[in-house]
Amino acid sequence: MVDTEAQTITIHAGKNIAPEVIAYDYLLLALGSVANYYGLPGMAEHAFNLKTLEDAIRLRNHVIALLERADVEPNAVERERQLTFVVAGAGFAGTEMIAELFDLAHSVLRYFPRIEPEAMRFVLVHSRNRILPELSEELAAYSLKKLQERGIEFVLGVRVSGATADSVLLKDGRFIPTYTLIWTAGNQPNPLLKTLPCELNQRGSIITTPAMQMPGFSNIWAVGDCAQIPDAANEGQFFPPTAQHALRQGKVVAENMIAAVHGKPLKPFAFRTIGLLVALVHRTGAAEIMGRQFSGLLAWLMWRGIYLSRLPGLEKKVRVLFDWLLDLFFPRDIVLTVDTAVKNETMNSERNCSGMSQK
Repeated sequence: MVDTEAQTITIHAGKNIAPEVIAYDYLLLALGSVANYYGLPGMAEHAFNLKTLEDAIRLRNHVIALLERADVEPNAVERERQLTFVVAGAGFAGTEMIAELFDLAHSVLRYFPRIEPEAMRFVLVHSRNRILPELSEELAAYSLKKLQERGIEFVLGVRVSGATADSVLLKDGRFIPTYTLIWTAGNQPNPLLKTLPCELNQRGSIITTPAMQMPGFSNIWAVGDCAQIPDAANEGQFFPPTAQHALRQGKVVAENMIAAVHGKPLKPFAFRTIGLLVALVHRTGAAEIMGRQFSGLLAWLMWRGIYLSRLPGLEKKVRVLFDWLLDLFFPRDIVLTVDTAVKNETMNSERNCSGMSQK
């Protein structure tokens, strides 16, 4: 909770931990976004989303648990459900998610000798008629072709309408039997912003000044997914909430906060998109950089290079690069190393899948 009058924030660190109140002189809001399920039935209970590292670990554990069950499952119908993976939303997040999920599942099949690659099903559902609307039609078509060549299915022009524990419901009345639905089809700013005394846009983001200040408060700033920042050079236009913009916003807002402390003038945020990249299956990618288009291995290497360059600190860069090099020569490890909460969820997932297979 943020109390702008008392200039305090209240932090809730856990169920059995007393809330902590911290006073502030200057405050930066960078709360990010949360999944927006648009009130669709069953989504909050049954869909996976990818907002935190814990979310990624939970999904990985779930996929491996299903492969373990499917490897010994005698019932063909139940086995098909265990080996079907659905992603909702074909923007950058959804497209990269289905590609990574495909690569993960196929790379660990050596541990599950009874599962044939053809038995696994990967489905990407998207409400529009083409994937990756942010990219050019040529690169979007290239990406679609590469994913289809690998056997990934596409359901385009149809929305997901709900989910149950063992199926995904589509707007046209069809349903897909599965235990795995990953939601990337909608996000919204953190609901905490609704408690602040400021103007929000339709999505719920703070409409800031060009210098990223919250209007009416000279000591509060907002950046990233929770802010709608006007483009001072183009009246009526706003900067898109992308990662490359957020990275630059962090640097500029830090400079503005220091300037405010010393009573110096603030500078408006200004940045133009450099390019867009997407990683596809098996070291393939698509990219638009400075008006030029790239595809295939080169685009994938560019994607990895830019990702690596944005990691903070030399140590992290070296660690990640070393892990990538190991992936070229050794199969993926499926050992689960998780905290207690995620471990318990994984065990419950295994029990649920086991119980459903016996019904």
